[in-house]
Amino acid sequence: MTRLWHPFTNMATVAGREFVVDRAEGVWVWTEDGQRLLDATGSLWYVNVGHGRVEIADAVREQLVKLDSYNIFNDYANRPALELADRLAGLAPVADGHVFLTPGGGDGIETAAKLARRFWAVEGAPERNHLIGRASAFHGAGGFGTTIGGIEANLQDIGPLVGGVSRVAYDSLDDLRAEIERLGSERVAAVFVEPVVGAGGVLPPPAGYIEGVAALCAETGVLFVLDEVICAFGRLGHWFAAERFGVEPDMIVFAKGVTSGYQPLGGVIAAGRLAAPFWTGDGDYFRTGQTYSGHPACCAAALVNLDIIEREGLLARSRELEGVLADALAPLTELDEVSEVRAGLGLMAAVELAPEAIGAGITVPAVFEATRAEGVITRPLGTSLGISPPLTITAEEIGLIPAAIGVAIEAVAKAGSRAG
Repeated sequence: MTRLWHPFTNMATVAGREFVVDRAEGVWVWTEDGQRLLDATGSLWYVNVGHGRVEIADAVREQLVKLDSYNIFNDYANRPALELADRLAGLAPVADGHVFLTPGGGDGIETAAKLARRFWAVEGAPERNHLIGRASAFHGAGGFGTTIGGIEANLQDIGPLVGGVSRVAYDSLDDLRAEIERLGSERVAAVFVEPVVGAGGVLPPPAGYIEGVAALCAETGVLFVLDEVICAFGRLGHWFAAERFGVEPDMIVFAKGVTSGYQPLGGVIAAGRLAAPFWTGDGDYFRTGQTYSGHPACCAAALVNLDIIEREGLLARSRELEGVLADALAPLTELDEVSEVRAGLGLMAAVELAPEAIGAGITVPAVFEATRAEGVITRPLGTSLGISPPLTITAEEIGLIPAAIGVAIEAVAKAGSRAG
């Protein structure tokens, strides 16, 4: 019996029967018993440059030998953290960006939420502290992130969380405007938006939605925060999804693809006007941070990872392959068990099971396991299967994904009919 408690998992279903991944290379992973599988989810949305990049591992080792770790509180710094902050500020479509590094995306959300409130307080408007999220969104598992997020199951039985938070429909600009008007814009600190809702089912925004949120925030003075933990570093074909939509947010939260998962790292890129009260004149304290913020080995991994993305043209590759992925998955909609395929915006997609199929016992977990048995790893997301392969995947390898899903659905359907 394992002693390892898995995140977001019913341990009664997995204890003692873990699917143990042993090694990985490119877009492939191998289990301890030798099964080879296509990693069609890039682990958890993040292995953008593919597995087994020795140069990232070498950079981490070299950094650990030179300086294993040191905090960046007060006036302490390390060269990789300084270089990474400069580089990210130069890449991001954020005016005069200042970079706050964290160990991951959830900590980045906590930081952005605190900064949104703290900024308005030092600007003389402490009443401007309300935060708005969206239904179906996921913003990490911290206190702010869980509250701002819109996946109701994540709120079950954990009691009161952060006050001064509300949520609106993920796809309605009118709903957002109505909520800001209801509260009064003078009380709203920030709106948090995933460019594409990820864990909530890979839900792309309606045409013009992201641009509309940016315009609404500019009109009302509300801070516009893009949660790009999943969508940055090529997932939507650009360094940051904000570029794809032509918007300039006040803050971008990032993680995952910044190191392609080779080391844990995240952070916030904040506009210069948000940083100004803390950086200029007499300054002020922003009292938050984590022990491993700006870890030198993590930052070294990120710098090499960004080099690979740039050198191998993976941003353009993502844009080229998004249509290939969408076209490959489209025939699945001909199956009675599939109601929709959501694809075409970067290398992200979801295959939605039809309500009738789920009602007949063809469950997402069952199809997920059957797909994995066919040698392809997808991700169960409510009523759909999520797909987010490494940006290095080939068109031929993409073709393996719908083939495995189709066989899996057929197998689960037949098993159900036999059981019936």
